[in-house]
Amino acid sequence: MDHVEIKKVTLNDIEALAQTGRQTFEETFSDTNSADNMAKYLEEGFSIAKLTEEVSNIASQFYFATLNRQVIGYLKLNTGNAQTEILEQGALEIERIYVLAAYHGQKVGQILYHKALQVAEELKAPFIWLGVWENNLRAIRFYEKNGFVAFGKHVFKLGNDEQTDIMMKKIL
Repeated sequence: MDHVEIKKVTLNDIEALAQTGRQTFEETFSDTNSADNMAKYLEEGFSIAKLTEEVSNIASQFYFATLNRQVIGYLKLNTGNAQTEILEQGALEIERIYVLAAYHGQKVGQILYHKALQVAEELKAPFIWLGVWENNLRAIRFYEKNGFVAFGKHVFKLGNDEQTDIMMKKIL
């Protein structure tokens, strides 16, 4: 495989972020959720307006994984009040690591995760944390392999469906 590059997402990248976000989320979860709930979440969660607001938030950072200048995955990080749960001001949340299905198993998620670790080190975060759907066993194994442990649960709303996310963290 050629060299995967990490690129910070800017406001000029909103269309590509929306397209990648929708595609990766749909590839990951459409088989295990209703079409109505998926459609509602994709429309609301990846709208141009919502993504513009998120990318503009100084407490959030987005990064693309690119291969030959094509976006193949992305990462979203949150600090401070942008975190989906306020655990500690200095903590870093990985809100999203998503990779196109065609690139699963090719270490792209690991490259994005290493970028998250780099940002956490730069911020001197005491820990890094995330929420992962309790039925996403592949992702849970990925995070456990990288030293994360479960410490709680929270609700993630997908359309009209309230789902349980396992909250995991890694002390740095």
